[in-house]
Amino acid sequence: MSLLSPRQKPQNTGRLIVFQIVIVVSFLLLAARIYQIQFIQRNQYVVQADDNRLDEVSVPATRGIITDRNGQQLAVNVASANVVVTPALLPDDDADSMAVLEWLSGQINVPLSGQLTTVDERGIPQRSLLTMVREGEGIAPFRGVVVKTDIGYDIARLIIAKKAPGVTIDWVSARDYPTGSLTSLLIGYMGPIPETVSEDYEAEGYVLDRDRIGYDGVEYTLNDILSGRLGRQVVERDVAGQVVRTLAETPPQPGYSVQLTIDAELQAAAQKHLTDMLENLRQLYPTDAIGFDRGVVLAANPRTGEILAMVSWPTYDNERFARGIDYPYYLQVSQDPKHPLFNQAVSSLYPPGSIFKVLTATAVLEEGVVTPEYTIQDPGSIELVNRYYPNEPAQSQQFVCWIDKGRGIGHGEVNLVHALAWSCDVYFYKVGGGYTNPDNDFEEVPGIGLGIERLAQWMDIFGLGSFTDVELAGEIAGTIPDPAWKRRTWGENWSTGDTYNSAFGQGYVLVTPIQMLQMVNLIANNGIFARPTLVHEITDADGRVVRGFEPDTTDIRDILREKWPEYHDGQPYPETFDTNLAYVQEGMRLATTMNESLIHQGTAITEQEALPYVPVAGKTGTAEYCDNIAAALDRCIPGAWPAHAWFISYAPYGNPEIAIVAFVYNGQEGATVALPIVTQLMDDYFRLKTERALQEQLQTPQPSVPAPTPTIP
Repeated sequence: MSLLSPRQKPQNTGRLIVFQIVIVVSFLLLAARIYQIQFIQRNQYVVQADDNRLDEVSVPATRGIITDRNGQQLAVNVASANVVVTPALLPDDDADSMAVLEWLSGQINVPLSGQLTTVDERGIPQRSLLTMVREGEGIAPFRGVVVKTDIGYDIARLIIAKKAPGVTIDWVSARDYPTGSLTSLLIGYMGPIPETVSEDYEAEGYVLDRDRIGYDGVEYTLNDILSGRLGRQVVERDVAGQVVRTLAETPPQPGYSVQLTIDAELQAAAQKHLTDMLENLRQLYPTDAIGFDRGVVLAANPRTGEILAMVSWPTYDNERFARGIDYPYYLQVSQDPKHPLFNQAVSSLYPPGSIFKVLTATAVLEEGVVTPEYTIQDPGSIELVNRYYPNEPAQSQQFVCWIDKGRGIGHGEVNLVHALAWSCDVYFYKVGGGYTNPDNDFEEVPGIGLGIERLAQWMDIFGLGSFTDVELAGEIAGTIPDPAWKRRTWGENWSTGDTYNSAFGQGYVLVTPIQMLQMVNLIANNGIFARPTLVHEITDADGRVVRGFEPDTTDIRDILREKWPEYHDGQPYPETFDTNLAYVQEGMRLATTMNESLIHQGTAITEQEALPYVPVAGKTGTAEYCDNIAAALDRCIPGAWPAHAWFISYAPYGNPEIAIVAFVYNGQEGATVALPIVTQLMDDYFRLKTERALQEQLQTPQPSVPAPTPTIP
């Protein structure tokens, strides 16, 4: 018999059913979610877990070194000590931890706390020691924080000996530049990765606070070759950032080393001769407001294009940027009005003056404007009649030969060879723009002579207005003026006077010194362009040659065959270059040669006097200018403009192995200022060549000669 009445029996109510349904649905949803996580989204969560657990660490690669052509080191790697603080390894007691940081602050000269007013190498405000450590602690306490880079070796040894908890020394590779300012504009320097390209470098595995890239010079242009390839480690970390184990590793690949074409000894000699000349000018003309503080010297093998010396003055000391950019020094040199950070050999434009006459001479012969033997009268000055006011002498323009000097004399009868040797301005005025004698209407040079259009075409053929593609950043192309250019730039029409000026490298013609080196190389090398280059050889870490030297040459005759029909209404090139070039070379040779049978001597005869043992060819240049510096000092006086000094030369004549260009800003006379620099440097070149050949001969083992066998009677 039941003890419960019928009213007390359990009822299967609706609430119970709902509760049961909720329980069942909940378990179904939980099971579905577990299934989704375990099976459907498993890979996604595994990846997320691995991202939290695994870390990919890049391993820096050893940068390749840079040497000169004889093996002298120009950029090398040295050990540099960074101070690292690991927050999790500092003493647990706050007082002890603070004591360690206070001691470290005094050793590395980084303020313990407070708002700092100094900036780092990127110009970013520096932080106190406590700020850096606390930031690192909040991110990953077991990850080391670099609090000071490139400390002195004595301080590094002291920190190592102290064995302070949480403080270690991390030895890294840093750059060193043994030749410093001598080659800084060629080598460049290393610097932090700029923010503008930081994302690209981070994607390749670079660490912004650790890795550095090339700035300027070949450190920049050959950065990909020198830098190598980063290594890679996959490590497992715990929640505090401490490395538990290394799971995978790809070793870094060292960068290639580069041997430049530069001869460091010749480079030093070139810089000394240039700076000595600048100092002499300062002593001779102490009141000259423009001053004498800028110049360029270039030397190359004209047959291969190998640059043996490239000096641009003033310069800077890249050793100040070797371990970290000295920001105050960088501000000083970057704001210097003399622009020591700019390589004037490739990044500055100047009027070439009379050295440009070798191009004009080549052009007038090739275009048939005159024959080599044709003589032109140089009375010392000529009047160019204004075509719009032919009967008004006051509207005429006078063009004076440099030899006139107000004395009313000139070179007399001049042919092309003598025009180059004597640097006769009147000759090039007339052949460049044509000339009709106003006294008797005699067309000495018919029509417009060479004319600006054809002169511009020959500037293009000689590579002016284009990059030489030397392995340096910042190269500029220069200016090839013509009527269309003048209308675009100045809003004016071209005049015959503009052509006269352009014909001897004045007016609107602007070039870089390296373009003038390419020009003299072309003349010396019998019409073969050898692209100027700084790279001789590239080797791997084991010293194996990866890329040997091969001259990049182009025959100007091929250029003429291609462009002549375009420039001359489809006519084929008449193949006259070899004959005409010989006359240009003869004119340059005569410029350096004493010849008592001539009325006038060459403008560079002291060259031959100083180098009697080798035949030399050359051309002087004195280029008037009116730039922003001269204009600001009211020095742009018609007929009395300041001038730059130029000299180009090569030797031996007929079998050239060296070509040299010297340029002195505001140097006035090419023959008295630029020529001595070239003469001394050319003498150094042949002296070094002789000394090295003798040294090599002494070091070469001589074959032993067996003693004669004695004869027994």
